[in-house]
Amino acid sequence: MMPEQEETGAQEMYREIMFCEYAEFIKRMQDLRVAKDSESEKSSRRGGGKVARGRQGVDEVVDLRTMLIHCAQAMATGDGRSANELLKQIKQHSSPRGDATQRLAHCFAEGLEARLAGTGSQLYQSLMAKRTSVVDFLKAYRLFMAASSFQKVKYTFSNSTILNAVAGRNKLHIVDYGVQHGFQWPGLIHFLAHREGGPPEVRFTGIDLPQPGFRPAYQIEKTGERLSNCARQFGVPFKFHSIAAKWETVYAEDLNINPDEVLVVNCECFFDKLMDESVDVDSPSPRDMVLNNIRNMRPNVFIHCVVNGTYGAPFFLTRFREALFFYSAHFDMLDVTIPRDNDERLLIERDIIGRCALNVIACEGADRVDRPETYKQWQVRNQRAGLRQLPLSPEVVKLVRDKVKNYYHKDFLIDENHRWLLQGWKGRVLYAMSTWVAEDNF
Repeated sequence: MMPEQEETGAQEMYREIMFCEYAEFIKRMQDLRVAKDSESEKSSRRGGGKVARGRQGVDEVVDLRTMLIHCAQAMATGDGRSANELLKQIKQHSSPRGDATQRLAHCFAEGLEARLAGTGSQLYQSLMAKRTSVVDFLKAYRLFMAASSFQKVKYTFSNSTILNAVAGRNKLHIVDYGVQHGFQWPGLIHFLAHREGGPPEVRFTGIDLPQPGFRPAYQIEKTGERLSNCARQFGVPFKFHSIAAKWETVYAEDLNINPDEVLVVNCECFFDKLMDESVDVDSPSPRDMVLNNIRNMRPNVFIHCVVNGTYGAPFFLTRFREALFFYSAHFDMLDVTIPRDNDERLLIERDIIGRCALNVIACEGADRVDRPETYKQWQVRNQRAGLRQLPLSPEVVKLVRDKVKNYYHKDFLIDENHRWLLQGWKGRVLYAMSTWVAEDNF
């Protein structure tokens, strides 16, 4: 697809998201449920009996996961021969279009194969350079929003927090770390446009890492153009500023902070890609540097969403086991909610989950960019940086609980702990959200 055609398609998809009526969104969820039920019914008829098929499924889950762990153990001890043999068996029984365990095994086998060959970093870099089109990403995003509550809850939590912060004020400045395609923001712009008393003036600073090539800020600028068009159509005064830089190098002085504006700093699950202390023990951690910079910005509110992961360990085998548990929940969730023949599901598993898993499994040192921590670890970091946690809004918590209960699968989890709003699947906490201000902001 030519860049001009892609941008036209992206604008059309953006408009669809902007003007997607609530009833249409619910219909999309219902259609997905009908398609999944139909697939389950066909599978039941082919299976020749529920109990037998269930027993077979359990055996396969145990076999594939055990083989994956044994393969990782062989690699950790330098037994390349055993690792190769196990890898062959895993690849025979796995499939990118199979059930949840087969897809998980296929994904992890690719990471193990790259690690064994010593090509993990090169493969990851080539995959990241191979850009998925914005249109395809938007299609996958639309599917994911209908199937999973994760993004919907994050956006509802963030947008509700921002709306509360800007109530009664007429100027808003949003600083977004990891703005990417900006999928979150059309919804907020829509709410601001219909605010009683009229919308505020919005200034938006989108921060992301520079892209390779001659135009390091190209993707951020394109996102800014789409959001500006969105704001124009809704009649919201809007200015967009892009910053393409390492996040720890962005300071309060770079933002032209205006005391008349409500300043909101937002990060949706991207700080786990900042290096931690294990890379260079003699230098300040980029994570702590970013948090210190945010404190110095003195925001009215800092919205912090994190991946609640324990697979950031420096030791390969520990990291592999924890990543296997974490991503098992994601593959299971997608298998329960989306038909197996859906192409957008394949894109989510291959281009989003697959790339992250490859990085965790096959890369080491500074090349390993996915380094999650638990929300309790982030709580300690934030407090150490001079940030003070705010209580959760009971109204916002009730709003997201009701959305999940009324419209999503029963196995999605919403909980609260230590002023964090927790999200997960079948009892496993996968994401957490909280709000903060500088310790000396009163």
